Amino acid sequence: MATYGFSLIELLIVVAIILIIAAIAIPNLLRARISANEASAVSSVRTVSRAEITYFSTYPSDGYAGSLTALSGPPSNCQPTDLQACLIDASIATGQKSGYQFQVTALLPSGTLNTAFVVGASPLTYNQTGVRDFCATTDAVIRGQNGNLGDVPITTVSPCVAFLPID
Repeated sequence: MATYGFSLIELLIVVAIILIIAAIAIPNLLRARISANEASAVSSVRTVSRAEITYFSTYPSDGYAGSLTALSGPPSNCQPTDLQACLIDASIATGQKSGYQFQVTALLPSGTLNTAFVVGASPLTYNQTGVRDFCATTDAVIRGQNGNLGDVPITTVSPCVAFLPID
């Protein structure tokens, strides 16, 4: 009489092999997600930086925008003004996107004119959504460096220019 099928030992070996492959693949998957989040953060910092430059040329009496909401606007039928310039997507204007938090700060006021800005990005959950901080200032160069647990987005020029350019 012949028996068909697998023995318990054979099934355990197959399960063990699958677990070993999963143990190797999961860290790579997590690292890929972090890389994707960081690429999205760099793109968002670039978008906000370009929007600030456009805002400055469009509303010269204001200078640079002082908030993400001033650069954004409603998702449909946006009518540009200095309070809602319709230059960035609403997903960035919320201050969080793809595991990163964003902040834009207008600096060096001269009367009612903001003569500089800093846009910063840092991971919402360090070592899970990202490991690097990013920023840009009036020169529009995107900069980054390894972050730390509890980092918040950069809001002043001098720490931003200390980051290494990545562009």
